Amino acid sequence: MRDHLAIAPDVAATIRLLIVDDERTLRESCASVLQGDGYQVTLASRGEEALDMVRRRPFDLILVDLFMNQVTGLQILAAALGLNPETLVVVMTGNPSVGSSIEALRAGAWDYLPKPFSATHLQVLVGRASHAVLKAREAAELRQQVLRHGDAGDGSALIGISPAFRRAVELARKVAATDASVFISGESGTGKEVIAQFIHAHSRRSRKHLVPINCAALPEPLLESEMFGHRKGAFTGADRDKPGLLETANGSTLFLDELTEMSLPLQAKLLRVVQDGVVRRVGAEVAADPVDVRFISATNRDPQDAVARGILRGDLYYRLRVVPIALPPLRERVEDISLLANHFLTIFWAKHRRMPGQQPRLTEEALGLLRSRAWPGNVRELQNVIEHVAVLADPDSAIGPADLPLYDDVEAAPSGRSSTVALEGPFHEVKELVVAEFEQEYLTRLLARANGNMSKAARQAGIDRTTLYRLMEKHGLQRESNGEG
Repeated sequence: MRDHLAIAPDVAATIRLLIVDDERTLRESCASVLQGDGYQVTLASRGEEALDMVRRRPFDLILVDLFMNQVTGLQILAAALGLNPETLVVVMTGNPSVGSSIEALRAGAWDYLPKPFSATHLQVLVGRASHAVLKAREAAELRQQVLRHGDAGDGSALIGISPAFRRAVELARKVAATDASVFISGESGTGKEVIAQFIHAHSRRSRKHLVPINCAALPEPLLESEMFGHRKGAFTGADRDKPGLLETANGSTLFLDELTEMSLPLQAKLLRVVQDGVVRRVGAEVAADPVDVRFISATNRDPQDAVARGILRGDLYYRLRVVPIALPPLRERVEDISLLANHFLTIFWAKHRRMPGQQPRLTEEALGLLRSRAWPGNVRELQNVIEHVAVLADPDSAIGPADLPLYDDVEAAPSGRSSTVALEGPFHEVKELVVAEFEQEYLTRLLARANGNMSKAARQAGIDRTTLYRLMEKHGLQRESNGEG
């Protein structure tokens, strides 16, 4: 375990550590061990001295004795977290009790270390805390990157730090520079068009506008005319030649939204264009000049299921799915909800109120409520809720849970028995899949309710923190960087 948690000396040198204890021998022996591992270690023998230090400079990790004269460990804990919520505080005590440990953890302590403890125990705990610090730094840096570069320009943004979402964005970034066809799948409101805009904006075709068409919004005859164009006299009202969107998108990108809603005859006609690059207008006897179009398609269905059910032609799907990108629903991106909510509040406050410097703020209770929701409408639903708040909130106010226009979900989101696990096959294999999906959803919601606080989450779940860490690692979940492990 020690090797697994070991921190390289050059990395340890970036970890700022404060040890506060009025027992000189323990204080200096801890410092000797940790300095030998490469950490930046500062010592304080009195509570007043420690308070002065945390006011003057930030620390990544503080080890503080619980019972000291004049200024207690809990007072130092409160001061440290008040000045820098990202600080991890470990409370040490020679008189451990259930009551004192619960009190410390409720006050925000990252862990509780009973005395006496061995050098190995200390190294393991500090190593684990250092990993948490490094993860928090990575998350903070990523937040800044997405806030700088993620804006799509219309109030929607590629903002998020959840692993599944970042994988989708990185895949979009990689494929953007090519001409490969991309097939985006995801529930309604997850941001499929935003990803399509992102890919086009970072492509060699970005000098021309992205050409979008919603295949579900038009009846078949009108959709055919819009896509392929028509010749004069092709049908009643066709009083002139009209190029279709496929010709308009020549040299650019065509975004086929909700492709699975297109009729099979039109899919067959589209397949010819994808294969040959030649468009034949409605009413034309010969094909027009070849077109050079990049295709980005999207659907809120499971595309494989649509092919199996005969809704989507398999040959068209495989032509358009050179690179598939799956967008996760917002309920699986709990760690992104606070980022998105604050981003949308800034966007809509500037749009509707135009009072710089007087923007209200979302309280932690409000953010916790947002994180606990299932969001069947995904990012679009969250965006609408925050726009409502921005329109009605008072300047400089604190937005609490009562200010959020949240209603009972009309359409229940997938939960309990997973909608993505088919109950077919050997009993034990299917059971394992269902249990795994239940665990992931349970943990996601648990961490949201606990605001990322590992101690609180473990208490609510009725399990120990080691079990919670193991389950989180199993399902690829990360601790939110809120100053607690």
